[in-house]
Amino acid sequence: MDDNNTQVKEAIGRSRGGLTTKIHLSTDESGRIKRLLLTGGQTSDVKMSLDLVQGFEATKLIADKAYDADWLLYYLHSEDIEAVIPPKRSRLQQRTTDYQAYKQRNVIERTINKLKQYRKIATRYEKTAQSFAALCFLAAIFINY
Repeated sequence: MDDNNTQVKEAIGRSRGGLTTKIHLSTDESGRIKRLLLTGGQTSDVKMSLDLVQGFEATKLIADKAYDADWLLYYLHSEDIEAVIPPKRSRLQQRTTDYQAYKQRNVIERTINKLKQYRKIATRYEKTAQSFAALCFLAAIFINY
C-alpha cells in the first residue's frame, strides 16, 4: 500500500500547516452535535455537505461561504430547506442572504471550540482514524450532555 492511500484511509491530508485532519460537524440550534465526519486536511467543506445534512428534518441550513455551491443550493431548495449561506465574491450573480439568521452560525463555531478544548483532539496524537474518531465521539457525548 502506498503512502497516499494510507493517509486518505487514516483521514490525514496535506494543508497549509502540514499533515492534518479536518473535522466536519452538523449541530442543532442549541449546539448539540448531530453528525461528525473526519477527512484529510485538503478536503473542501462543501464536498462533505450532503453527508452532513441528509437525513435531518430542518428548515434552515446556516453555513459559511465555503458551502456556496449551486448544486448544494439546488439540493436544499428541492428539500424545502432555506439556505442561509453568504455568496462568494466570485459568484457572477449574487444572491441575497438573511444576515439576521446568519448570526446563529456562531453556534457551530462555539461547538468546534468546545471540541478542541480536549487536548487529544486539538493535537491529534492518535495514529489511526478509528481511534481519533472514537475520541471525537466521546468528546461529543460530553459536549451534548
